[in-house]
Amino acid sequence: MTELARRHDLTAVVLVEQEFDIEECRSAMQAYCREVVLVRDPYGREGLLKRLRQLGSLVASRSFERLLVTVPELQHALDRVLRSQRFDIVNLEFTFLGGHNLRQAPRGDRLPALVVDSHNIDYDLAMQYASAGSFFRRSYARINARKLEREELGTYRAADGVYLCSVADQQRLLGEAPGARTLVIPNAADVEFYQPRAMDPASDGRTVVFFGLLSYFPNVDGVSYFVKEIWPRVAEAHPKARLKIIGGQAPSSLKALVRPGIELAGFVSDLRPHLAEAAVVVVPLRLGGGTRLKIVEAMAMGKAVVSTSLGAEGIEAVPGRDILIEDQPAAFADSINLLLGDPALAARIGGAARQVAVDRYAWSTAARALEGFYRDILERSS
Repeated sequence: MTELARRHDLTAVVLVEQEFDIEECRSAMQAYCREVVLVRDPYGREGLLKRLRQLGSLVASRSFERLLVTVPELQHALDRVLRSQRFDIVNLEFTFLGGHNLRQAPRGDRLPALVVDSHNIDYDLAMQYASAGSFFRRSYARINARKLEREELGTYRAADGVYLCSVADQQRLLGEAPGARTLVIPNAADVEFYQPRAMDPASDGRTVVFFGLLSYFPNVDGVSYFVKEIWPRVAEAHPKARLKIIGGQAPSSLKALVRPGIELAGFVSDLRPHLAEAAVVVVPLRLGGGTRLKIVEAMAMGKAVVSTSLGAEGIEAVPGRDILIEDQPAAFADSINLLLGDPALAARIGGAARQVAVDRYAWSTAARALEGFYRDILERSS
């Protein structure tokens, strides 16, 4: 959005979760948006209320995710904004919001084109959940996935264009909606913000970092797997090594994993000093879709990354040169141990990773691709 705003007028209509300061959000977004309309989300996303809503969704026709974002005030805000001025493009973030009326314009004006940003193929992700976790989680995921599939494919088919984070996701979508107009635009990072800085601490040679939102089930699963199956092998080979887990909203299951040598740092306002200090960044994901922004940001900071194949899906990096990829616990641990024992190798891989991020995953590159996609859609519809 910040890149597109250099050449275009942007209006944002956003559902804001309870945890965020709405005025702080507004102030930040007004730096690059012509108009910012923020609607407070009235529903809690955690705790007992979330569980009750999940139970209620089992007998509803819509998915839990769509029920969670069906907020009348949001539709009212969209009605006001879309009917008051003509827009060329409505860019929809997350298909969960696809149940809203987005094709509106002032009387007599042409309706805007609808373009969907597919962060993941969410029904595919839900089916992955159906193979992991407790019996209730698996059963719930199977039921919910069927609803998600119907809703998500309906949103894709109704759109003028869909852009996705990876070729794998594009192929999944086209297998179900072969007529969809699609483009792959990988997740990108602000490579001017995420870069090595003289003011940051040097790598301490012993800290292994994982970062990500810890209420997101693939991250929870990945961290749990890493601590139980991989970290003991690292700690045995490098007794002074420490694991720092960074991210907000950690569940009790992750808090229970904390012990000497393992730190749960919580949310941090600026990742850069923490990444600079790290000797290795790990992405031990076993579930998920799209591409992992955490890898791109770590690469932009010049860090050596060890990831699973799924974690690195969609990232155009050369294994062994730009990143290390392993799927078995012992091999994953061996790669970490290799980097901890050879700082020069970690620095070489980190330097190569930084170059990949700058060349392929900068915000400016992603914005130019998206702008071209918009123009192509508008030219075809004119």
